[in-house]
Amino acid sequence: MGEPRGAALRAAAAALLGAGACYCLWRLTAGGRRAGAVRGPPADSSPPVSTHGMDADALQKLIHLLQATDDPLIQEQALITLSNSAAFSVNQDIIRSLDGLSVIGGMLSDCVPKVKEKALNALNNLSMNIKNQEKIQVYITQVCRIVESAPLNSDLQLAGLRLLTNMSVTNDYHQKMINSIPCFLHLLSEGTERTQIQVLKVLVNLSANPAITRHLLRAQVPSLLLLFDNYINRDILLRALAFAANLKKNMNNEDGTVTEDQYSEDSIFFTLCRDSAPFAQKLAFLLHHPDIEVKEQVVRILTQ
Repeated sequence: MGEPRGAALRAAAAALLGAGACYCLWRLTAGGRRAGAVRGPPADSSPPVSTHGMDADALQKLIHLLQATDDPLIQEQALITLSNSAAFSVNQDIIRSLDGLSVIGGMLSDCVPKVKEKALNALNNLSMNIKNQEKIQVYITQVCRIVESAPLNSDLQLAGLRLLTNMSVTNDYHQKMINSIPCFLHLLSEGTERTQIQVLKVLVNLSANPAITRHLLRAQVPSLLLLFDNYINRDILLRALAFAANLKKNMNNEDGTVTEDQYSEDSIFFTLCRDSAPFAQKLAFLLHHPDIEVKEQVVRILTQ
């Protein structure tokens, strides 16, 4: 990129990103809803639409800026602005209509981790829209690879897990994540609490799908029982119990078609179902947990 063109791009970026900063400030002061991971389909109550926000022309210029520059700092800031713009449902549709999803998705191949992270964050906010999910699903395999190769507990890894959480809310794209189940369970064993919570959101979504049950039951997590102790972080404990409850429910609904020789002795199946005495003991202790939601999840498991 020549210096005159580079200077022109930086000037254009400064103007566009300045507008984006004003937009973000309005969004915060107006009390706009922050986009985040969800456990159900995108809510009908969409975020408020700003009459002072970025219009389609400004969003198109931002998307063109991403295509025109190879400056990672400009790319990062443009992605942050697009991500914040996607907090409003009208902008989610506009960005899709401008082919912004493919442009942002293309940034996942960037070698700069921060650029990939910001692209994942933007796609995460944009994935709160069902029509956008239909476009974003083509990147799921790539996102899984990013999660697997990213440094453990890094912001890049967490950004990928947040996007996979949204994309696993329905069963539509679970098949694309099956090969990454060993990776998810490795993160569950080795990650920090923040990573464990985020990967459990994905695992709970997957475990709610009967078609994925056997893939999960075959997996190996030697430290799984450690998640069911009274001293475990409540957010982790609740999700671990929901994960176990989903698996038990789906397995019980298979009408006896599960055969033990499908599973190794260190599989989740043996931990939760076959050699269940240690797990049952954990659940008995958790019946005395002070949190009512924890006790409800324990009862759900015991009564299946």
